[in-house]
Amino acid sequence: MRERAGLIRRVGTVVRWPLGMVLASWRYLWRTSPMYRFDEQGGPDDTGPPLPTESVDELVQGVEDGVGPLFRRRYSVRIEGSSMSPEQLIANIAENPNRAAPVEVAIFRKTCGDDGPLQVGDEYLVRMPGPWDGPIRAVERTPTSFRLATLRGHLEAGQIEFRVYKEDAALRFEIESWARSGDWLSQLLYDRVRLVKEMQLHMWIHFCERVGRLAGGRVRGGVQVHTRRLQELPRG
Repeated sequence: MRERAGLIRRVGTVVRWPLGMVLASWRYLWRTSPMYRFDEQGGPDDTGPPLPTESVDELVQGVEDGVGPLFRRRYSVRIEGSSMSPEQLIANIAENPNRAAPVEVAIFRKTCGDDGPLQVGDEYLVRMPGPWDGPIRAVERTPTSFRLATLRGHLEAGQIEFRVYKEDAALRFEIESWARSGDWLSQLLYDRVRLVKEMQLHMWIHFCERVGRLAGGRVRGGVQVHTRRLQELPRG
């Protein structure tokens, strides 16, 4: 019965993607928030925070397991006019990431862990177009942030963190990742063909915009995307 339900869900996902991609492209072209991109050369400090030892096993796919350059990328928005605190906003997102995710191209489905808000040890499968399903595990949860690590089979190898903090009378929401491609095919599509890169860019820009709406505020100053590229991991 469970296998049948899984098959039905999978078929539904596949059928939904063509329409979802059309809708995603339309939203991308007509988004109201401007985007500002900044690209820099990376350094040894861009490899990301260490993974908590208790969260690491043979399924975790760290940056050392990836291929090609490492990208440290930060998506950032300023949210004005929200009555929420940073703790309230991150709790709202952690309770159900699909509240902010552009569900036409990315759906978070919990595969391991109790029902309810995200906790350390919970695992999710992020459903994306084509063969891009991304298994992830929560490795850190604080009152104002949570961090996820990629698992075996993900198109990337690394970590991603979601956080909120006060900025004057406003809120600052950030998504920061430290990752390499999970294999050579992913690296080709990301760094050469740019297919995965643009899909990822679209996904997180919309996530940031939706967080602004979820907070009941307004995004001011557009979405800022800072990228630092590190060609090789530091030795040792």
